[in-house]
Amino acid sequence: MKLKIGRVSATESNPSSCDSFVFWLDDNVRLSPFDIVKVENKIGSFSSLTYAVVQDILHITDSPGHMSNYISSDFGDLEAQPLTQKLGLSYALASVVHNDKENYMPVREGSDVMTADAEDIKKALGLDNIPLEKCIPAGIMKTSTGVSVPVNFNSDFLVGPEGAHLNISGISGLATKTSYAMFLLQAIQHYQNDVAIIVLNVKGDDLLRLDENNDKITQKQKDEWSLSGLKCAPFTNVSYFYPYTKQEPHSLTVLNNATIERQKRDRILFNYIYTFQKDKEKLDLLFTNVDDPNDTIESIINFIMESDEFSEGHWEDFKKRLREYTNRETKQKKTNQDITIQSWRRFSRLINNSINNDIFQKSESGDPDLSHVSLSEKIKEIKSGHTYVVDIAKLDEQLQCLVFGDVIKAVYDLKHGGTDREDIPRRIVIFVDELNKYAPSTAVRNSAILNYLKEISERGRSEGVILVSAEQFKSAVNDKIKGNCSSHVYGRTNAIEISKPDYRYIPKVYANMMTRLGKGDLIIEHPIFKTLLKISFPFPSYKQGAE
Repeated sequence: MKLKIGRVSATESNPSSCDSFVFWLDDNVRLSPFDIVKVENKIGSFSSLTYAVVQDILHITDSPGHMSNYISSDFGDLEAQPLTQKLGLSYALASVVHNDKENYMPVREGSDVMTADAEDIKKALGLDNIPLEKCIPAGIMKTSTGVSVPVNFNSDFLVGPEGAHLNISGISGLATKTSYAMFLLQAIQHYQNDVAIIVLNVKGDDLLRLDENNDKITQKQKDEWSLSGLKCAPFTNVSYFYPYTKQEPHSLTVLNNATIERQKRDRILFNYIYTFQKDKEKLDLLFTNVDDPNDTIESIINFIMESDEFSEGHWEDFKKRLREYTNRETKQKKTNQDITIQSWRRFSRLINNSINNDIFQKSESGDPDLSHVSLSEKIKEIKSGHTYVVDIAKLDEQLQCLVFGDVIKAVYDLKHGGTDREDIPRRIVIFVDELNKYAPSTAVRNSAILNYLKEISERGRSEGVILVSAEQFKSAVNDKIKGNCSSHVYGRTNAIEISKPDYRYIPKVYANMMTRLGKGDLIIEHPIFKTLLKISFPFPSYKQGAE
């Protein structure tokens, strides 16, 4: 039901415009930023409806100053009644987002301002113009008047071809970034044909039970799934990939043994390893976050790749040959490369710190209990409708870079003819948290991973590789990568963050609201939306956390 809540107020110093207007509020009205209001815009016999989004709400009185208010309360007596009753009112600043007849003449002084119902909100924001076949649920918009409206992304601007990629930022724990990303991935997989998903698990075990029902979800929370247009159910066709370890049960993960054994029985668990013969060309990925101002590491890797001496054997043989280059006399005999002994020794030290891990093996074992696989080979086998979860949470930073880079490279190769398959998924969506770790804004050089990510961000929409990413602070991410994201999601952040250039085009009141968003509340930006929207989303449908 539409209710009158106030009237347009246009003054000499603050007139209405085609972009905005002010309206005073009835004393009994409760309103919030992001609410939608409507005004009948009459010009002679021509009538149209102007829709606007509330940006800010203020309260004023006829008092000349705070001192006057203080004095009128018997000089600050909290129990005293003011000697003179002040005249006061609340008023709102509204930004015009739509007119149903494309009439953008300013609304007139004294025009009634009304609340908007669900249909009004859809019309105002352009949600009614998204073709049904291109709708992807984005969450639920809830107004202060009790109206709940399902919000949809337009797939053309989320997974291509018009635009692609989505970035989520917000403080850890409060912004619920990962939960929202999983909701969105379920929505994409449900509404888009021929989509495969790869999830990088970087912390904890919340993403390691995507195939299990959440038995803690309430009926009210299930109803929100229905309102969003999705069935409340866990992911299907899920496979889990863990770093191999010699220690039983041979999966390096925070998961409990019971869950590991269950996944083994269901044949959805794999332990990835790296062998020298298959993976030596990936050595550069280990140095993504290693400072290399003179490119000596890159020179050493190039030498290794081109040298016949390093073409055979396994990791122990590699380390043995590498040690020879840390000896001055041996090095001089073997190469005339202008690489210092100190550089070889540093490289050897860095390499040894990494490849002593159990994931570096001589060869893949046929023992089914070990579940050995080559991660890149399995990535190249991914099918539409399947979800791969790659766990890197218990690896150190260098090894996390290796695995993440390996995944990105495998997807890139798959999409560029690196296989004879004819059933390659039309779209592959990759989710990674802590994007700033792999694509920092302060990077002084282009690492292999950064180059892959730039390539995906620039060409992914046309090639069917979509990046869904998250980080605590948007300002910490490479400009080119976040600049190529067509959609942005903002969770709760802090005052320092909103002062950064990334937020300069966001209305100040909305930016300030980002510092006090509740858990599960998000502000979303999408090309087809006529304004920023505040939304919530359903409680996760899959099991979270350790039992």
